[in-house]
Amino acid sequence: MDENAPWLTIVGLGEDGLNGLSDASRDALLGAELVMGAARHLAILPELSCEVLEWPVPFADGIALLLAQRGRRVVLLASGNPFWFGAGSSVARHLARWEWVALPGPSTFALAAAELGWPLETLACLGLHAAPLSRLRPHLAVGTRALVLLRDGAAAGDLAAYLAGLGFGATRLHVMEALGGPRARVRAVIAAEYALEDVMHPVIVGLEVAGQGAAVPVASGLPDEMFAHDGQITKRAVRTLSLSALAPRAGELLWDIGAGSGSVGIEWLLAHPRMRAIGFEMDPVRAARARENAHALGVDRLAVIEGRVPDVLQGQPLPDAVFIGGGVTDAVLARLWEMLPHGVRVVANAVTLESEALLMQWHARAGGDLMRLEVSQAAPLGTKRGWRAAYPIVQWRVVR
Repeated sequence: MDENAPWLTIVGLGEDGLNGLSDASRDALLGAELVMGAARHLAILPELSCEVLEWPVPFADGIALLLAQRGRRVVLLASGNPFWFGAGSSVARHLARWEWVALPGPSTFALAAAELGWPLETLACLGLHAAPLSRLRPHLAVGTRALVLLRDGAAAGDLAAYLAGLGFGATRLHVMEALGGPRARVRAVIAAEYALEDVMHPVIVGLEVAGQGAAVPVASGLPDEMFAHDGQITKRAVRTLSLSALAPRAGELLWDIGAGSGSVGIEWLLAHPRMRAIGFEMDPVRAARARENAHALGVDRLAVIEGRVPDVLQGQPLPDAVFIGGGVTDAVLARLWEMLPHGVRVVANAVTLESEALLMQWHARAGGDLMRLEVSQAAPLGTKRGWRAAYPIVQWRVVR
């Protein structure tokens, strides 16, 4: 074997076994010294003449077994397209690029879209076989279509119950099992009437979202009612202006200092699937609530660190933007200016006279823009109505 040739071939296997493979994939299997794969994948193939090794559960336990095979001709079996919610990226990150080659098959998403006649480029495609169903939450709006990979047949019932619980019980579910093989089956049911008990793995569900549930807006400024909170929340109007000032860009990391309910970090994450955010919160009850809010709104990737700022900032990955919504102090700002690289965007809100004076001092020292925000809402005033003003907010925006 050429020492500079790939020793690992990742083969995308469909439910039709050898019949669904390309010539290149068949040749790789026939020339392999070792074939590794999940029990389900190995069962689809006829008996092989080479050594066969079942990939263990959990998946991570198989990486060391695979790496120990360097120098042999190894085929790793994966489902469909290994690099679309598949095992490919999990394996490739441990290898040099020259060590492996991939031979993908049709993805389950492609097979499902072809089955339903839905244009794949218009669909939300989610792999929830190892992720919470709440990841679907931002995509739930009447008229939306989505394809959702699930861990097993029982999860299809869980999905139906989840949708009904959010007010989307009228959603039509297309439950598709073992697509592309002899066991393939497709059934359509309404989420609120779901009663299937014999759904086989692998399963993908097509959703036609319907019902009276509340959709998550795609612009910043979610209603305050979408967040559980104890009053410690950046209110909708101020949050909208704060997010505009933070100017999120795809793939960036936010530090949310004084996270409270987590509302700013959550909306930052909702802006794009590649966004990252860390919330810092001293109160453990509020920290737990922020995590729960993030999970409920489909962005469970919000990391919430408990502890006092600036102490807990040490060792954290440096951000692209920082929001200080609570607890702004001279010590916090001084520590940020010591540790942040140039170019980081900082937005700080102050509601007390003392914190307002502090922001004015730092504005004089570091520049940026100061803005005073005053919001009033119509409220009853005797038998008539008047304006009820909230506490004014002073906002400082600056680039480090």
